[in-house]
Amino acid sequence: MDFSFAPEDIAFRDELRAWLDTELPRFLADWTDDDTTVDAFERTQARRKDWQRRLDHGRWAAINWPTEWHGRGATPVQNTIYSEEMARVKAPGVYNANGIWQIGPMILQWGTPEQQQRWLPGILSADEHWCQGFSEPEAGSDLANMRTLAIIDGDSYVVNGQKTWVSSAHLAQWGLFLLRTDPTAFERRAKHEGITAFIVDMRTPGIECRTIRDITGDTMLNEVFFTDAVVPVGDRLGGAGQGWPVAMSTLGHERVGTAGLSITMAADLRAMVATARSVNPDAVRDPALRDRVGRAFAEIELTRLLNYRALTKISKGQPNWPEVPLAKLQWSSIAQTLAELAVDLLGPAGVLAKGGPDAIDGGHWARNYSWQRYTSIGAGATEIQKNIIAKKALRMAPRQ
Repeated sequence: MDFSFAPEDIAFRDELRAWLDTELPRFLADWTDDDTTVDAFERTQARRKDWQRRLDHGRWAAINWPTEWHGRGATPVQNTIYSEEMARVKAPGVYNANGIWQIGPMILQWGTPEQQQRWLPGILSADEHWCQGFSEPEAGSDLANMRTLAIIDGDSYVVNGQKTWVSSAHLAQWGLFLLRTDPTAFERRAKHEGITAFIVDMRTPGIECRTIRDITGDTMLNEVFFTDAVVPVGDRLGGAGQGWPVAMSTLGHERVGTAGLSITMAADLRAMVATARSVNPDAVRDPALRDRVGRAFAEIELTRLLNYRALTKISKGQPNWPEVPLAKLQWSSIAQTLAELAVDLLGPAGVLAKGGPDAIDGGHWARNYSWQRYTSIGAGATEIQKNIIAKKALRMAPRQ
C-alpha cells in the first residue's frame, strides 16, 4: 500500500487547504445569524446554494469536471484528498450534490454538446436542483426489473409508470430517469436491454411527486408517478437502449467521496465520547462500553486503510476490487454501530428527540439511531454486496 502523494497531489491539497482556511470562516460568519422569520428548511437550502456558488467561484465545486467546465479534472488520488479535507473541516453540504457528483459527469460522458450547454451551467451554479430516479416498487436491488414504460410517438416518448425513493424530487427542476423503451425485453428474457436514460423536466404535465415520510419524520424521499407524460426524444441521454451502461457508470460515481467517511465517522465517535463525559460520565468508565468504543475506532481505521488500498490499485492501473464493495459494507456496519453506541453512551438523555428541552445536541443522536438503518440499502444493499463478494471475490459456489 502506498501512502505517499505525488508533488502535484500535495500542491492540490495545499491549494485546497489555503482556500478553505480563507473562505470557510467568511462563509460561516455570513451565516451566524439565525433569522427566525425564515423557514428552517428554506434557510438550509439557501445556505447550501451559497456554499456551492462560493466553491464554484474557486473551481472547487465540481473537481471531477474538465477544466473547460470550471472543474479540475481531478484524479482518484485528488478525489480522496478532497473528500478528506472537506471532512476534516466539516464543510457544509452543497445544494446540488446529485448533479455535481453523478448526473453532471454522465451528461459530460453521454450528452451531446447541445445537451451539455443546456443543462450543465444550471447544475454548477446551483440555479437548478436535480434528482435521480432509478428504483421502482418492483425494481430496487434488481434494478433491471424496471417497468415504467416510455413508448415512442413521433418525436416524443409517452411515459407511464412509477418510480420510488427519489430523493428531493419535489424540489427538482430536472431529473435523470431510467425508463423501459422496449417492453418485449421481459419476454425475450433480456431485461437489461431495452432501457433508456432520459433527462426529464419535472414540471412536465402528467408528472406527480408524492413525498414519503421516513422513519425520522423527514419528507425528502418521493414517489414519482408518470401518467401520459411527454418527454422529447431530444432529452434522451445516450442512444435508445443504452440506459444500462449509463446507469452503471452513474452508480460508479456514487462511490466518489467515500474516503472522507472514515474521517467523518472518527470525528462522530470522538464527539459522542466527549458528550458522554459531560452528560453520562459513568458510561465512559464501563468496561463493556470502552471495549465497543475501541473496536469502533479499529473498524474505522480498517475502512480508511481499505480505501487507501483501493486507491493504490487505481494508481497502478489495477482494478480496485474487492476493496470498494468491502469498504461499502464497512461503512454500512460502522454507521449503524456508531448510532447504537451513541445512544448507549449517552444513556437516557440520548433518546430525547428534537424539540425536547433537554435533547442532547438538538436530538441529533436520537435521530441518527433511526436514520442510519438506511445504510443497509443506500449505495447498494448489504445482501447484494455480500453476494457479489462471495461470488466474484471468494469464488464461493451457490448453495444447492
